[in-house]
Amino acid sequence: QLLAEYTVNYKKTHSQTLLPMLDEIKKMIDLSMTDIDAIAVAKGPGSFTGLRIGSATAKGLGLALKKPLVEIPTVDGIAYQMYGHSRLVCPLMDARRNQVYTGLYKFEDAKDGHKFVVKKEQCAVSIDEIIDNPLGENAKRIHNGLVPSNAGDVFIEIMPGWSVVENENTPNQRVKQVR
Repeated sequence: QLLAEYTVNYKKTHSQTLLPMLDEIKKMIDLSMTDIDAIAVAKGPGSFTGLRIGSATAKGLGLALKKPLVEIPTVDGIAYQMYGHSRLVCPLMDARRNQVYTGLYKFEDAKDGHKFVVKKEQCAVSIDEIIDNPLGENAKRIHNGLVPSNAGDVFIEIMPGWSVVENENTPNQRVKQVR
């Protein structure tokens, strides 16, 4: 269960905002630092500086609080935001140089809710591979993503600057860069 989330889109750096944000969240939800079981940190991919600041902050908190650190692959973390979704989840994250970081994930039914299953570990691929052959199947559109027509449904989060468009030759959807 997510108790709090803090998002800022301003000119300040992670090093200027991270600890004040954590302190504000702690106050908002009346969190005692002794109630924390572990500290999770993104292990990448991502901005080198952002990952370094996040890891250093997490390590400092872990040492001070005597709590273990848990590394979470970034693409896994993005996929987990779709918790409970019945379809395959395929997030896309800009890797620059016309590539994306992606993976395939599924939430399978379990006795205590849903089990997060990694079908394909995060990797970097050329966006052309996705454009030319999205998930190896013909695809149709759901939300802002692609769905293989014969492989169940897949949700793909399109990265900024890209969108799903109608292919001129077929009724299938394709990913296209917006310029």
